[in-house]
Amino acid sequence: MAARRGATFRRRELGRELRRLREAKGLTQEEVGHRLGFSHTKLVRVETGDIDLPRTSDLEDLMTLYDVIDKGDRATLLQLHRESLSKDPWTPYKAFMPSKMPTYRGLEEAAHVMRAFQPDVVFGMLQTEEYTRALFQLAKPVDETTSEFIETNTKMRLERKDLITREDSPLELRVIMDEAALRRMIGGPDIMRAQYDEIIELSELENVTVQILPHEVVTYRARSNFIILDFPDDVDPVVQTDLPDTISVTDARRAVAKAARGFDAMRESALAPAKTADFLYQLTQGWKSHRY
Repeated sequence: MAARRGATFRRRELGRELRRLREAKGLTQEEVGHRLGFSHTKLVRVETGDIDLPRTSDLEDLMTLYDVIDKGDRATLLQLHRESLSKDPWTPYKAFMPSKMPTYRGLEEAAHVMRAFQPDVVFGMLQTEEYTRALFQLAKPVDETTSEFIETNTKMRLERKDLITREDSPLELRVIMDEAALRRMIGGPDIMRAQYDEIIELSELENVTVQILPHEVVTYRARSNFIILDFPDDVDPVVQTDLPDTISVTDARRAVAKAARGFDAMRESALAPAKTADFLYQLTQGWKSHRY
């Protein structure tokens, strides 16, 4: 599967390589900052890929300090740097994104497998346009958002669906949703029926697996949603979780391993993927005894 690696992913690759070179020289971030006139905070964020290294001269100085002499090695780092400064497709939307979301979007584009758990609402990549817009409308008076915010975020969420529906190297998606996420009425029965149809249709794709975790099953349940991104070429996986007004993205092995264990535990207890359509049908039958 061909890797799709945009500016965000290249920035992370460059930062990881710079950190490796610094550690190989036995230098601390403080020592490098002192020698080159870098702010300590800047170097930390460059090495984690949170920010780019805007000037080529800064990279040249770092390579000289780290004794990167081979022309091929220098050319590789310079190419990574050039690619890290290009613009990602979602750059115009950054003003509407929570903190860390642009970084996550870049990593999401480069991933080849996504494992996700969603306990509260339908998982984002499976949502219909009407469901997504209804979600944002419900939150509008509380979050004090604008109509422009709602339409822009609805558009962004729908565009992310391309990751699983594109013909060229689609993302392999494995989703577990708690029953509560599907029972919660968003926008009314008609929107929910269309949403269920969308889940069923997408789950028929070879690269998409959807499982439901019923209420009555006694099993481990994560307290919040999370997404694990796996990459090709032995690149370390990352885990993303939602926080108030922002998100967390980390490649810390302990955090990734815990999320993976949780996903596996819930996957073992969830209904088989082949039962997803029947479960959704039964939910709609339960509405007949209610008036809306």
